[in-house]
Amino acid sequence: MTDKGKPCVIADFSIVPIGGGSTSIGRQVAIAVKAMAKVKGIRHQLMPMGTVLEADGLEPILDAVKAAHEALAEAGSLRAESTLRIDDRRDKPRSMADKVSSVERHMKQIL
Repeated sequence: MTDKGKPCVIADFSIVPIGGGSTSIGRQVAIAVKAMAKVKGIRHQLMPMGTVLEADGLEPILDAVKAAHEALAEAGSLRAESTLRIDDRRDKPRSMADKVSSVERHMKQIL
């Protein structure tokens, strides 16, 4: 649940710089994640194939995505491709941890 007990927006985001001359993109991903973490109101969790973002509204999520793209451009990436999936549930308070706990509870019930 969010600190304020308000419904929150949860998003799954991944960004990939294209044309950097290497198959390794860890440094560029770190630059993007660091830029997103600076956005006010963003909570994030780095995952192997993307980053989960959480905020009390849609605007910080979109600001974080913009920050990631701009950070990569400032670092010299001439092209980046990203994917964004948004869960904007407004009927009850939810969080990243809530969603995971819910699935884990269901897993325990399945024989």
